[in-house]
Amino acid sequence: MTQATVAAALPAERPTYVRYKIIAFIFLITAINYADRATFSIAGNAAAGELGISPVQTGFILSAFAWAYVLGQIPGGLLLDRFGTKRIYAGAIAIWSIFTAMQGTVGLIAGLPVVATLFALRFMVGVAEAPSFPGNARLVAAWFPGAERGTASAIFNSAQYFSLVAFAPLMGWLVHDFGWRAVFWVMGALGLVATAMFVRFIHSPAKHPAINATELAHIETGGGLIHMEDGVGQAAKASTFTWHNVRQLLANRMMLGIYLGQYCINVLTYFFVTWFPIYLVKERGLNIMEAGFAAAAPALCGFVGGLIGGFASDRILKRTGNLDLARKGPLVVGMLLATMIIACVWVEAEWLVVTLMAVAFFGKGIASLGWAVMADVAPKSLAGLSGGVFNMFGNVAGIVTPIVVGYIVAMTGSFDLALVFVGAHCLLTIFSFLVIVGPIRRLEIA
Repeated sequence: MTQATVAAALPAERPTYVRYKIIAFIFLITAINYADRATFSIAGNAAAGELGISPVQTGFILSAFAWAYVLGQIPGGLLLDRFGTKRIYAGAIAIWSIFTAMQGTVGLIAGLPVVATLFALRFMVGVAEAPSFPGNARLVAAWFPGAERGTASAIFNSAQYFSLVAFAPLMGWLVHDFGWRAVFWVMGALGLVATAMFVRFIHSPAKHPAINATELAHIETGGGLIHMEDGVGQAAKASTFTWHNVRQLLANRMMLGIYLGQYCINVLTYFFVTWFPIYLVKERGLNIMEAGFAAAAPALCGFVGGLIGGFASDRILKRTGNLDLARKGPLVVGMLLATMIIACVWVEAEWLVVTLMAVAFFGKGIASLGWAVMADVAPKSLAGLSGGVFNMFGNVAGIVTPIVVGYIVAMTGSFDLALVFVGAHCLLTIFSFLVIVGPIRRLEIA
């Protein structure tokens, strides 16, 4: 389609807004993605009782996902570049769903070591999910003009909170009524259904059967990369992954500050998706069904906070033109609210604990602007590599947090120091963005 053809079509057609359906579907897939990460958080207490798993072993099992997810970021990005978003992402959904379902068989086969098998299966879920967020970023870059990417990124990022709202009560009910194995089997089956939907619905903008010329022109003139998928095989021949390029990213103070900040924010994320339901059962005395519903309340607040943070940041940017204020303002406010998690140490009432957790998660949602910041600063020639390194650093928190919390609980018999550990990272996030990052600007590299 030539530019002249697109221009001629503008007066005659109303835009189709297919991109809104695309972001809604990405939101749904990401919600399933996070639910599969959290399956052992909901089922873990019952599974640990039946299989004889200690708190320290639970911590290592919960961390298994993140070990693989971190290691798979750059390879996942390279696969997306080489074979295209649709093929790799669809395969990823199917594979992680199969390994999710297989966790429900642990302990049924005599002779297999329980802890090692669970660790291995969750590790493979992490391997399979590695291309998911870089894939989301590629879809947003292709389907949305620059002025809409902050909001689009906030929408798919907020799915991590909605996931617990939608699926924590479901998984809690499954454990309560059908046993912990049912959680893995149901979520695995749901993922396979999502795979079929993804293959049917997701296409590049230039090849989507439902889009019209007006919307295509709007996306392209606004900076959307509508032809991103056209030459994926050729793009890999000039791969941006070289150690020289990686060193350039890691040698930059602004990028290091952003990477550190994302790690610190994700400490809170991974506490919620790993230990939080177990905390409600072990420390606060809820049963697993009550814990599932109680976990949904903070998650709902995080979901709302995530949308508010994205919309507020874009609005501040439009009104002031000040990129630092637009990104750092909501982040500081959000992280200050997130430190309220520490107050749970001195609170006895269950409803107040859930309220404080809801405030903390709301704040974390407001502050979750990392992908928007990356869109602002990533070198144009290294956008994929920058995103992979960013996501790799951020998800190191998924390795550290479950293990550290597991050791704290095993050594002290309480979650109090664990809550302080998480809250301290909220303050470190503020320090990182205000002191280390400096002015937010596009990084120029040799």
